[in-house]
Amino acid sequence: MPGPEDTAFQVRSTYERTLDPGETVFDAGDRGENLYVIQSGEVEITRDGAAGHRSVARLGPGDFFGELSVVAGQPRNARAVAVKATRVLELDRLTLESMCVGQPEIALRMIRILVARLVEAERRLAAMGVDDLLRPIVRTLVRNAEPVGEGQGFSVSTTLGWIAEHAGLSMLEAHRALHQLFERKLCSLVDDILVIPDLEALSGCLDPAD
Repeated sequence: MPGPEDTAFQVRSTYERTLDPGETVFDAGDRGENLYVIQSGEVEITRDGAAGHRSVARLGPGDFFGELSVVAGQPRNARAVAVKATRVLELDRLTLESMCVGQPEIALRMIRILVARLVEAERRLAAMGVDDLLRPIVRTLVRNAEPVGEGQGFSVSTTLGWIAEHAGLSMLEAHRALHQLFERKLCSLVDDILVIPDLEALSGCLDPAD
């Protein structure tokens, strides 16, 4: 029976991918079929939205990325680019599940990292304040709202991932901002479609300078 060192070598030789500086691992909108674990080097995660181009994170050895699309089966909502010469393990969903079943410590480590990211995201949200999140969301909704009919308001037929991407926010940030709009009755969700009864009232969430 192969030992842990033999198994590690087999995983590296089978799934390892070498990236050149500036090479794109994946882009927003790509199908999310693989998760990546950084062996060496550095990867930057960025998003482009209404607020412009912004860096979300810089990850190094031991970090992983791309997990949301693999687990949720959704398109990528960000871009991942190698900052310098980088080696990653490229794991598809079935391989990842097999590794987690065979070595539960892998699953436990991923859970710890995901929880830490969630705690950090909540801390950052609290520091930002709700209004900082509302503005990019409102801009995105106003720009993409379509009239339903005379006197029936407007609608935006889309997904949370699309809204987050175009607003330049994470899905957690976009969800929190939309929840605030729901509480203020500035929009509602009807059959997976965002309904905006009063576009002028929704626009009032923006600063005069916007």
